[in-house]
Amino acid sequence: MESVSAVFAGTALSLFGAALLIWTGARALHRAPVAHGVSPVASTALTTLFGVVFLGLGMWVLTFV
Repeated sequence: MESVSAVFAGTALSLFGAALLIWTGARALHRAPVAHGVSPVASTALTTLFGVVFLGLGMWVLTFV
């Protein structure tokens, strides 16, 4: 039963991280702002960092299955 929770959490975190990285890449490629009212460099860097963290955390949780 605990492995089902780990699969769900790992999948959710991995999908969110991957989607965040894809979205950030698409916004940066089109030179569109990632976040309004924030420095473009800072918002792109922080969003990329959090995307990698969530993707890594999801993969880490999936190792417990």
